[in-house]
Amino acid sequence: MKYKLFLIALIVLFSCKKKEQITIPIPVSELKNGLLVLNEGLFQHNISNLTWVDLSNNAINNEFFEQKTGRKLGDTGNDIQKYGNKIYIIVNMSGTVEVLNANDGTSLKQISFVENNQNKQPRKISFSEGKAFVSCFDGYVDVIDTTSLKIIKRIKVGSNPDNILSFNQKIYVSNSGGLNFPELDSTLSVIDPVLLTEIKKITIGKNPGKIVGINQQLYVLTRGNYSTIPAKIKKVDVSSENVTELSISDPLLIEKMEDQLLVVYSNSNQVKLGKYSILNSVWENTQWISLNAFQQLYSLHYDQKTSKLYLFDAMDYTSSGYLKEYDLNGSFIQEFKCSIIPSELIVF
Repeated sequence: MKYKLFLIALIVLFSCKKKEQITIPIPVSELKNGLLVLNEGLFQHNISNLTWVDLSNNAINNEFFEQKTGRKLGDTGNDIQKYGNKIYIIVNMSGTVEVLNANDGTSLKQISFVENNQNKQPRKISFSEGKAFVSCFDGYVDVIDTTSLKIIKRIKVGSNPDNILSFNQKIYVSNSGGLNFPELDSTLSVIDPVLLTEIKKITIGKNPGKIVGINQQLYVLTRGNYSTIPAKIKKVDVSSENVTELSISDPLLIEKMEDQLLVVYSNSNQVKLGKYSILNSVWENTQWISLNAFQQLYSLHYDQKTSKLYLFDAMDYTSSGYLKEYDLNGSFIQEFKCSIIPSELIVF
């Protein structure tokens, strides 16, 4: 009887292990059929890193950057994007932009965003005309030539520029003014990507952040002052530059999914994820994906190439966070344990 119980225990143990993700940091030789996740890390703790998820066997490597470069990524990773055959990583408090080879993840260059001993605090990145445009909290957008990997110009914009988007042959920048609280900014800067100049500013609403573009319209999350001025979602017609407001209360996060707008919002002290129809200007589903299993939904990312939605759970901001994958219908597929505050990714 004891022998049978022992065999049963072994079978159960083996079955459980087969379903577990492989967390041994196996070196990665090629970036394909996987996810490269940026973990923001704790502010001023110098623990930002990259997680590689191999989708062929669910192996997870939380030491990807260290293995490729022999050094740490830095303090407060804010953005990661792929353009051409290069990967660009924005590390805000370290004042660097890391450039990696998109084929194998090896380092090509670390671009310093420190000038006269002052950190420009790079924040987000977008691309156009063979150039990378980086919003910097010091009030400028820096332009990087993606061939030479040198900063070729600084464009003065508004106060503490936050999000940045290449759309409709223009570069749009949300000027938050967040570091000057309570003197918040309320404008979008419009940049010509060929002339490399700011064309104009559009007044949009206090403390603008995330920008998404759908069907010749911009949708901007204006976060208000977190008390007397509520958060709103503003719509900007890129032709007329007319600004209107969506009838959505207490939005927290927004993301583009095909021709729909995903909105994370607060309702009766409960955080919900809804799907808003841009075509009909109405909610299609006010609670599309249940967030009951999330401790702290931190960000979301829709990948148009694979039609997959990724939600990032920061947990308690000090423990390892999770990346959760969903299909186009909002059905849960799988989750991956990453590092501290996973927030952005690239799908390979």
